[in-house]
Amino acid sequence: MFVRCFSRLVSAMENLRPVVLSGPSGAGKSTLLKKLMGEYDNVFGFSVSHTTRSPRTGEVNGKHYHFVTRGAMQSGIDGGDFIESAEYSGNLYGTSKAAVHAVQKSNLICILDIDMQGVKSIKKTDLNPIYISIQPPTLQTLEKRLRDRKTETEESLQRRLKAAQEEIAFSKQPDVFDHIVINDELDEAYEQLKQALIEEINKVKNINSPS
Repeated sequence: MFVRCFSRLVSAMENLRPVVLSGPSGAGKSTLLKKLMGEYDNVFGFSVSHTTRSPRTGEVNGKHYHFVTRGAMQSGIDGGDFIESAEYSGNLYGTSKAAVHAVQKSNLICILDIDMQGVKSIKKTDLNPIYISIQPPTLQTLEKRLRDRKTETEESLQRRLKAAQEEIAFSKQPDVFDHIVINDELDEAYEQLKQALIEEINKVKNINSPS
């Protein structure tokens, strides 16, 4: 199901590594991504994932996710159109080859926001991204953030907390992530994230600077 040869998608930017961001829901990936894209909109491009869940208030199709039916997404998965996919809380999530290709055609470093299952799938490809885990300082902090959203039922919240425990344990395995960013204080976490990516950022700046 998963693409094991990624050469065609990365050929245009073979010296620039994509970036995989992973971490529990509520860890702050979206906030950090927003800051990163705001400061480096001409360096990074966000790979928009597909999902079968319904949009939340304020979410825009094609910007936050590609919201699709289960039938349409399953057909794409079966047809080999996805780099990685997973089912979570009864909904499918995945990264399509087309979404990554769209970013790379714009000569940007592709950012993929994926979960633990997605990381495992990407490891089976030759994409060779920089793997970064975004984590909360404690599970108690994560629980408060999720409750403050007021978008979760108690059942779904407990599922997310359990998944967070599993993801944090997974991140401690050797050679899984290149960097782990603890998002306690936002500005400090953002500086850690930038430092993890500064080499790739400078590559793009050098490529785009006048000779």
